[in-house]
Amino acid sequence: MMKLHCLNNISKYGLGLLSNKYEITKDFHESDLILVRSAIMHDMEIPENLIAVARAGAGVNNIPLEKYARKGIVVFNTPGANANGVKELVIAGMLLSIRDIHGGLNWVKNNSGDPEIAKTVEKAKAQFGGTEILGKSIGIVGLGAIGILVANACYALGMKVYGFDVYFTEERRHLLPADFIFCDSLEELYTASDFITLHVPLTPDTKGMINEESLGIMKDGVVILNYSRDSLVDDNAMEKAIENKKVRKYVTDFPNPRTANMDGVLCIPHLGASTEESEDNCAMMAVRQLVNYAETGSIANSVNFPSCDLAICESEVRLAILHENKPTILNTLTEIISKNPKTKITKLINNVKGEVAYTVFDIDYGPIDEIQKGIISIDGVYRIRVIK
Repeated sequence: MMKLHCLNNISKYGLGLLSNKYEITKDFHESDLILVRSAIMHDMEIPENLIAVARAGAGVNNIPLEKYARKGIVVFNTPGANANGVKELVIAGMLLSIRDIHGGLNWVKNNSGDPEIAKTVEKAKAQFGGTEILGKSIGIVGLGAIGILVANACYALGMKVYGFDVYFTEERRHLLPADFIFCDSLEELYTASDFITLHVPLTPDTKGMINEESLGIMKDGVVILNYSRDSLVDDNAMEKAIENKKVRKYVTDFPNPRTANMDGVLCIPHLGASTEESEDNCAMMAVRQLVNYAETGSIANSVNFPSCDLAICESEVRLAILHENKPTILNTLTEIISKNPKTKITKLINNVKGEVAYTVFDIDYGPIDEIQKGIISIDGVYRIRVIK
């Protein structure tokens, strides 16, 4: 029986997918599988039996990916499961940024004791006037699951939609509006957009991508929306841009001591995926990925190992091997497995992702214990799993 530990509260709809082959344990150290949302795992001791971690969400900054890869621990995330929740908050952020709804609500609250409020509001409301999004342009940086939904929603609202994504493939073009405009560069997107929304991961290349230089080429009065990662935006540059009216509003889902006290910033308390539906979807997707990996060795949406789509093993046994991406290892693995002349290899899959690889053998008539000992002794092999 596999033991699963939850580092955070996980939706009952996700946990409800577990069969009686799994036991939910409160003891982190005895876990074979882990479900996590926001808990920071970098300094946690790695359980000896741990084979996989699933993040019920997209970001994995809280998990030491390379460290886990070297231990042969597959880390999954759930891209797209919370996409609609984030999309809706992007639309809300746009409206909040150009219609002073927040200011108006505060005025009503502060004047709630006025018996003539129905009359005085008619004089006061002028200070909360705004503009509409119809006919405005939005630039979407990152056309993954969220970016595509945002593009279609904004198009339906009558906006002109631009987008940029260096990893976008033509096979996904049909998911976007017919009049969608692909930009050849970020500079083209920045100069064309009244709103700019960020939907990219935090990497060395994207850190601080909204900075003094990029802000300088944007339209005056641009609205920046950041529902991806705090560090994509240089706070010093943003504060200056707000002060000189270059930026009308900065909407961020990641308050920090600077932005939380900065004029012209709407700080949302990390609510992008905080809907009941998103949490349920993420949990169900995470559990399905863990179960599929545990029972068949299939890997989908891993951030530290290559994908591998496997059906149930129809041979005597399946050997799932996680290892370094070295050209000699595959030959060595095959030699060890084929050493016994009775052993028959019925399936061989070798998938690679950067510096790591995942090799699967389905075999019949093999001396499994002997093969395991031989494989685990190979330099560069992180882990071998026997799946029957």
